[in-house]
Formats: sequence, structure tokens, C-alpha cells
Amino acid sequence: MIELRSDTFTLPTGRMRQAIVEAPLGDDIYGEDPTVARLEHLAAERLGKAAACLMPSGTMANLAAQMAHCPRGSKVVVGAESDIYLYEAGGASVCGGLTYAPVPNLPDGRLDQEALHAEFAIDHTDPQLALPALLCLENTQNRCGGAVLPLSYLELMRTFASEHGVRLHLDGARVFNAAVALGVPVAAIAEYADSVQFCLSKGLGAPIGSVVAGGEAFIGRVRRVRKLLGGSMRQAGIVAAAGIVALDEMVDRLAEDHAHAAQLARELADVPGVEVGPFPQTNIVMFRLTDGDVRSFLTAAAARGLSLAELGRGRIRAVTHHGVSAADVDRAAQIVSDVLATQTHRPLAGTTDSGGRSS
Repeated sequence: MIELRSDTFTLPTGRMRQAIVEAPLGDDIYGEDPTVARLEHLAAERLGKAAACLMPSGTMANLAAQMAHCPRGSKVVVGAESDIYLYEAGGASVCGGLTYAPVPNLPDGRLDQEALHAEFAIDHTDPQLALPALLCLENTQNRCGGAVLPLSYLELMRTFASEHGVRLHLDGARVFNAAVALGVPVAAIAEYADSVQFCLSKGLGAPIGSVVAGGEAFIGRVRRVRKLLGGSMRQAGIVAAAGIVALDEMVDRLAEDHAHAAQLARELADVPGVEVGPFPQTNIVMFRLTDGDVRSFLTAAAARGLSLAELGRGRIRAVTHHGVSAADVDRAAQIVSDVLATQTHRPLAGTTDSGGRSS
């Protein structure tokens, strides 16, 4: 099976498995797991932050960051296409007593400026209104095809947040993909945010885990929220060990995934009945069928050995990762072509976001 549903389907490398077996362990809740401490120090150093905290998942990492930044009853401004808003089960509202204020995303991942300004142009003396406390950005932007936010835009948003007295959190699940695409150290992206979360278990290939990085006092609050949410772990060095290998060995190779995504996009663009767009900047390819039923297509493709995902609204997502070779990409495009050539076409069936999974 050629697995293109997500880069979360990556499997740990041999070096990761070896590191897991050999990792020195301790009780992390007591702060005594040396492997976790090493990973957190390495992550903070890479992102240019004072401290970091290992989390079980990106969802919990984003939730802990929001709760650590915001008082109950305040407002979190997010992209309407963001994973935080769409795919994290409303956690900030359920667990943190926070309200989401979604702002439309432009096709390139940026937030609509007019709508963004409107969210902050409110009477702060009116007791009826929830006041904004946090601005969240996503980089790369998943539902915009893995779009990379330019550094100039991040600087603009940093200034905007500071002028309005709110913190800026970056959902950087694939922030290392963004750094590789821009050709800059990841700290050059992270410097514009008060806090950043990134996933070890996507393109970096670790089997589990995410990291939140930020100031020392903020990370102290994150650790408290992590405990409250049930995310504190004991001998978590078995998770951290693979994360260390991921940061040491798997970042530069992300460029290979980007090249494979570009290859796939070019080959799919030549297939009759396929519309590709936008052209990938990183490892996510989005495309549509000009005719035919999406669900039937996905089923037929899977039967031929290609696993793809619908991301709602009739869009299909393919994500390259270290388990996908150039030969796999060629074969994937051929399977798409073969299925469309043999499938009985009928008008595109209506689809909704209920059929799409993120991450």
C-alpha cells in the first residue's frame, strides 16, 4: 500500500527503535527522566526559546498553550481553516472556558486582514464582550495545501499582536517543513511567536509526541495544564528518545518529501479529470476530480494499493513522507489515472467536511 493519507503514518526508523531501547529513564513527573530533559533542552535550543515541554500530542500541546496563555472567558482568534478550530474537538471551549473567533484564511494561508482587524476593533469596556487574549497562526497551513507563511507576514502579525496586547501562538505542527521550504533555521520562524508547538510524529517520523516551546514561566503553566489534562507521563524517555533522533536526523531530509510532492503534483496535473491546486510548497498535494464520485474513487484507489484522504468539499489530500519513494509517487499517479480511466463517471457527489480528517 502506498500510504498518502498523512505523514502521521510514518514509522520510526531503525535508529529511533535503537534509541528507544537504550534510553536512560526516570520519572518525568518528578523531573527526573534524563532523556526527556535532553529532548526538551534540544527543542528549546532549536526554536530559540527559553524552555520546552514534551506533550503526548499536538492537540494537547495546542490546548495547553491556549489555556496557559488565556484567562477563562477570553477569546482566541484563529483561522477558520485552522486545525485548532476545526479538528481539535473544541478543547479550548470545553476545557479552558475560552471562545473561538474564526477569521477567514486566504488561499495562501494568511488571515483576512479586514476580518482580523474587526475582531480586535471592539469596545474593551463593554462587559458583554469576550476580549481577545491570543492570536493563533498555523505554519504550514494544512487545509491551504501546506502553505508556508512568509517571514514578512509573521513579522507583521507579531507587531499586530503586540499592538493589541495579546500573545501569539504558532501551531507549527509542520514548522520544520516551513523552515526547510524557506531555507532558514526554524528559530527564524519561531522568533515571531510567544509560543510554538511542533509535532515529532509527522514529517519528522517519530512514533508519538509533540513539543511546546516558549518562555520559562509560560512553560511552567503548560506543565500544570498538561497534568490537569492527564498528559503527564512517567518514564517518558522512551518517547523522547525517538524525538531526539527526529530532530537530529530527520529535518534536512524533509526537502526530499517536498520534492516528491512537487513530482506528484506535476504528474497528477497531466491526468485527465484531475485539477491540482495550489502547487505544493511543502509535502501536501491537494487536488479535485472534475467528474465522478470522490468516495468511489478513494475506494477504487485503495483497492489498487493507493491510500488517499478526502479533506472535505470534494478535495483530496496526498501527503508525502519518508515512507514514500519517487517510485511510489510515479505509481500513485498511475493508479489515479487508471482508476479515473475505468471508473463510471457521474456528477460529483456532494461532500462535506464531516468526511475529512486533519493532521
